[in-house]
Amino acid sequence: MTNHDHSLKEVIEELLKVYRLDSKLEEVNLVNSWEKVVGKMIANHTENIKVVNRVLYVKVDSSALRHELHMERSKILKKLNKKVGKKVIDEIILR
Repeated sequence: MTNHDHSLKEVIEELLKVYRLDSKLEEVNLVNSWEKVVGKMIANHTENIKVVNRVLYVKVDSSALRHELHMERSKILKKLNKKVGKKVIDEIILR
C-alpha cells in the first residue's frame, strides 16, 4: 500500500467520524445489546429504550422490576458499555 491507500474499514470509520455518525452507531449497538445483557425475561418487560446525551432511558412495565433494575443500574451500565467496547453511556434512567 502507498500512503494514499487505505482499507475499506479505515475509509468507513473516517466517514463516520467526519459525518458524526460514529457515536450514533455506538448508541444503536448499545440499545441492541440490551436483551443480551439483561436477559429475555427482563427485556420483555422493557420498552422505549433510547440514548439521549449519554443517558440510557428505559421504560419498565413493572414497579417491582423497575426497583430491582434500579439496584443493578451500575452493573448493567458497565456490561452494556463493555458489550459495545466503548463508554457510550454514563447513566441509566428507568421510567
